[in-house]
Amino acid sequence: MFENLSERLSGVFDKLTKQGALSEDDVKTALREVRVALLEADVSLPVARDFVKAVEAKATGQAVTKSVTPGQQVVKIVHDELIAVLAGDGAEIGQLKVDNPPAAILMVGLQGGGKTTTTAKLAKRLKDKQGKRVLMASLDVYRPAAMDQLKVLGDQIGVDTLPIVPGQKPADIAKRAKQQALMGGYDVYMLDTAGRLSIDDALMAEVEEVKAVTAPRETLLVVDGLTGQDAVHTAENFDGRIGITGVVLTRMDGDGRGGAALSMRAVTGKPIKFVGLGEKMDALEEFHPDRVAGRILGMGDIVALVEKAQETIEADQAQRMMKRFQKGQFNMNDLKMQLEQMQKMGGMEGIMGMMPGMGKMAKQVSDAGFDDKVITRQIALVQSMTKKERANPALLQASRKKRIAKGAGLEVSELNKLLKMHRQMADMMKKMGKMGKGGMLKQAVKGMFGKGGPEGLEDMDPAKMAEATKALSGALPKGMSGLPGGLPGLGGGMGLPSNLSGLGKKK
Repeated sequence: MFENLSERLSGVFDKLTKQGALSEDDVKTALREVRVALLEADVSLPVARDFVKAVEAKATGQAVTKSVTPGQQVVKIVHDELIAVLAGDGAEIGQLKVDNPPAAILMVGLQGGGKTTTTAKLAKRLKDKQGKRVLMASLDVYRPAAMDQLKVLGDQIGVDTLPIVPGQKPADIAKRAKQQALMGGYDVYMLDTAGRLSIDDALMAEVEEVKAVTAPRETLLVVDGLTGQDAVHTAENFDGRIGITGVVLTRMDGDGRGGAALSMRAVTGKPIKFVGLGEKMDALEEFHPDRVAGRILGMGDIVALVEKAQETIEADQAQRMMKRFQKGQFNMNDLKMQLEQMQKMGGMEGIMGMMPGMGKMAKQVSDAGFDDKVITRQIALVQSMTKKERANPALLQASRKKRIAKGAGLEVSELNKLLKMHRQMADMMKKMGKMGKGGMLKQAVKGMFGKGGPEGLEDMDPAKMAEATKALSGALPKGMSGLPGGLPGLGGGMGLPSNLSGLGKKK
């Protein structure tokens, strides 16, 4: 979503950082471009103006222009100011007030914004991550099958829904939900209201009545991130009438311009608590202003990458693989697991986008014709092999190669590239398994999961982890890409050759 803004800003800052010394005019010229970039990204004019003024005040002093690295200083000031715009007074990230059971969460918003799906996503998150007992109730008596939709979603994620009683009014359903939550020992009950236009007085009055009945601990406004500045006006209207405690921005995986996210906090004063990133029930993330600012400025988001790895990689699986790699065992099944792991973590582009300084490289990689379909084709080739062939790739002679390529609907040359990549990765695993005290892979797994597996994360020392990552990167053989290796379960390094082993289309 922030791709265009990120490109524009990195262009501006590249010019600044290349210059040895900076005059105040240089900084002002750069900031004019920053303002244009923000306006093009659909950030509201007052927010863009205030942002540039605040940066200019800090960036044109003697301390910056006379410093050794003035360009870097300006980038840091912009980064800090961006966090201030996104975060405001720094309320607890992703924290919902659900401490007083049964706590009510009221979900409000316009038609088609994604309220029902977000209600289910949030319920799943509360159940899985905070161990809460959740009850969902649909108050949407207007949209056909709206109540059934919530029930189906509830069944999918294993969360109870209030039994449907036809003909009841929303306020009565809310009373019944409150009673059921009290009697059934639920920690949280979530009320999914009907979609409305903020100017529809009758429906707004209905929500006010529901609010008076349930006294919700949180009133979350669900807004479609693709609506741009209109999302901010909607938030202002809802806050004026009902009073909201936070915002959930949906469809943030789309190609909208992201101005709503940058303006929301500054204009409404309400925090963005979560962002929806897809249709799946786990596609909901906490909104971390510092990480979003880092991504916009091309600094990556290594913390999110590590978290994603921790979510998708089982600790015991990582340990098992590590033991195999230390013995120099790395067969086609292992390679397939690595490729599937990459897909789960958002594919090659997704992973590179989160790595500091690799945002541009991710674009170059996709321009070179390497996209995530290549990974799918590679997995198809492995699946086309017999069990024996996967366990021992040395068996693959010409006739077998023809059969495998045909089975996957691909050329033998593509299979040869995959086998070459496998050989390089196997050599690298062997080398890293033996290097250093206790082996580098072992250190990386420890750094990732702490002392006691995923439960021991509080013991994780970020400095040590960064050290392990650096060491692993340095251990890559010549001709391997410098991707950080501290991602256990990805074999401590994805080991893609720097020319991607000819995986993309030849140009």
